Amino acid sequence: MKPTATILLCLMMFVEYFIWGSWYVTMSTYMGTNLHSSGIQIGAAYSALAIATMISPFIVGLIADRFFAAQRIMGVLHLVGAVLLFIATTVTMNGPFYWIILVYSLLYMPTIALSNSIAFNQMSDPGKQFPWIRVFGTLGWIVAGLLIGNLHWEKTGQIGNTFYLAAGASAFLGMVSFFLPNTPPKAAASQSSAAKALGTEAFVLFKNNAYLIFFIAAILVCIPLSFYYGFANAFLNEIGMQGAASKMILGQISEAVFILAIPFLFNRIGVKKMLMMGMVAWILRYICFAYGNIDANLWMLYAGIILHGVCYDFFFVTGYMYTEKKAGASIKNAAQGLFTFATYGVGMFIGTWFSGFVVDNYVTTSGHNWTKIWFVPAYIALGVLIYFILFFREKRTGAHTPVSA
Repeated sequence: MKPTATILLCLMMFVEYFIWGSWYVTMSTYMGTNLHSSGIQIGAAYSALAIATMISPFIVGLIADRFFAAQRIMGVLHLVGAVLLFIATTVTMNGPFYWIILVYSLLYMPTIALSNSIAFNQMSDPGKQFPWIRVFGTLGWIVAGLLIGNLHWEKTGQIGNTFYLAAGASAFLGMVSFFLPNTPPKAAASQSSAAKALGTEAFVLFKNNAYLIFFIAAILVCIPLSFYYGFANAFLNEIGMQGAASKMILGQISEAVFILAIPFLFNRIGVKKMLMMGMVAWILRYICFAYGNIDANLWMLYAGIILHGVCYDFFFVTGYMYTEKKAGASIKNAAQGLFTFATYGVGMFIGTWFSGFVVDNYVTTSGHNWTKIWFVPAYIALGVLIYFILFFREKRTGAHTPVSA
């Protein structure tokens, strides 16, 4: 790649995930502080991104891939998204706020696929080049958390500034997008491109019992995941942690570190043990949150945050790798689309609503009974772990054997 293209792509990835990290992590705190939202209302707002995950393949497959240059449609989506993020701070009722977040999410989620498409289109060796570009996205998320935490917006009544920050970054990326390397529409895209993005071709994987057991477990594990994404920031702020958003970026740092271990462990200890380690980490994380506090057990709060690397990488990243190995080259893209749809779409949609009901069930006069709240996802993760141990049967060589149609 040319140096100019490399710089632009790194900037694109940095800002793309800086936007997400700016508003998403602290939205539960914003809603509780400014809108006095219930747990169900907060869960519903977080479910908007899950709905968008299920719909975005159709937007990219049927519209973006076939009619418009990727960088131009991404520019338009981010510019309109910036306006919606600004408008979100002007509403004072939960109903309108939910619809704004839903529409914004429908605009934002396609830009993830579009940014990847723009990057891949410039690469001669994506396997080696893409990770070095994509890591700037993780850096963007980390910088957003550090900035919000160090500015003390969560505790000074200025939590709405997180949406202004995201809106400004979105407007910036919207304008920059028009100067990104040209990525023309795929004129020869098939009529079924959206179906392929959704992953319908990969249903053949369900003929393999081991993969079907794993697939169900992946959806169920998204329920505990939803508790963390939706309520961890609100929990840490409620119990008095200063600069919670900046502390939570330790999870992304942990994620970046542990992901380096996956290629070495995947073939050495086997997929089953790696997936089990991920599920055990979810149980430990929520036990740490249940008993952690800002006094003697502060270390447990940090442990719960840092465990994010094992929780996410050893289950979801390993899951993507397992899916690719089982699918083989012919349906690889369809299989990844199906796995994303099922986990970040269906699984997160169920999890965000369920977590909201649970949080509302443990409201107290002084806030929430977080110990009881965190035991719910811990028990769910334990149940999934037991189910997985009992029913998942995969030979060591089986993880590398594609399923034939």
